Amino acid sequence: MKIILNEKLVKRNAKIGQITSLLSLLTLGSGMYISFKYPEKFSVTLTALLVGFLLSQVSLYYGNRWGRIPRPDQLLDQNLKGLPGNYRIYHYASPVPHLLIGPAGVWVLLPYHQKGKVSYDGKRWHLKGGGFGQAYMRIFGQDNLGRPELDAGAEVSKLHRFFEKTAPDASIPPIRAALVFTSPNVELDVENAPIPALHLKKLKPFFRKEAKSSPLSEKDIERLSALLPAP
Repeated sequence: MKIILNEKLVKRNAKIGQITSLLSLLTLGSGMYISFKYPEKFSVTLTALLVGFLLSQVSLYYGNRWGRIPRPDQLLDQNLKGLPGNYRIYHYASPVPHLLIGPAGVWVLLPYHQKGKVSYDGKRWHLKGGGFGQAYMRIFGQDNLGRPELDAGAEVSKLHRFFEKTAPDASIPPIRAALVFTSPNVELDVENAPIPALHLKKLKPFFRKEAKSSPLSEKDIERLSALLPAP
């Protein structure tokens, strides 16, 4: 399997996460100091605390995706290691964050690091458990599952438009999406999910099975890969 990684973007976004984390701590600390030292300056305190909170949300967003080691792209690479050389995985180097092209087809991968129990009841997704940290992140919108099938659909459409624009006269094979849960402490009950949702460890067997049932031709693999950055 060939790995194509936009290292420049990863380093830049990891640095953004570090800087905004530091700024959020300084701003929140300044707000607390002003509230004790100058209690009459309530508006200044409130502004500092609000800005600090917003910066902390930005730092969490960037930190979870590009500052965490191992990063989502590293986890995907580790667990897909061993796939044949005609597979190519693109991280932040295509219109979507994580794209796999190979005999199993064209797949948009959406990694999730949530802990606890993830289930789908036929209409809605649910996330329970995961401890205090997980609950805190859900409260502030960082770890909510929301409607992942809609996110996946948007990413698939984005990629489809890219291929249509880049090669308007070419036929585009089906583009599918899969939700990939990376935490070892997640339990999945998603048999009726509208799109594949599986644990990271089951990802490689899943693609091997897909490659046997409906393989993408070598010609199509090369044709689509030629439209994307070279390995």
